[in-house]
Amino acid sequence: MSFEEIVDAALAELPPELARGLQNVAIVIEDERTDDPGLYGLWEADEYMPDKITIFRRPLQRSFPDEDELREEIRITVLHELAHYFGIDEDRLEELGYG
Repeated sequence: MSFEEIVDAALAELPPELARGLQNVAIVIEDERTDDPGLYGLWEADEYMPDKITIFRRPLQRSFPDEDELREEIRITVLHELAHYFGIDEDRLEELGYG
C-alpha cells in the first residue's frame, strides 16, 4: 500500500459526522519540512485561505519502517492534526493519547 493510500484510508475511517465537519481544509502530503525534518504533521490556518493539514512522508517512513506501525502512526498523525482543526489543543490530545 502506498503512503498516499494509507493517508486516504485513515481519512476514510473517520466517523461520518466528523468527515462532514471538514470544510475548507486541504490535506496534503509533502516529503518533509526543511526547518523541522522530524515533524510528522502540521495544521495551518490563515484567515484568508483554506486550512491546511500536511502529513510529512519522510520522517514517518524513517521512524516507522514496519508497514503496520507506519499505517498506525499515519492514522494517529492524521487524527492529531484534524483535532487541531476542530480546536483541540496539545494538552487535551495528550489526555486522549494522541499527543
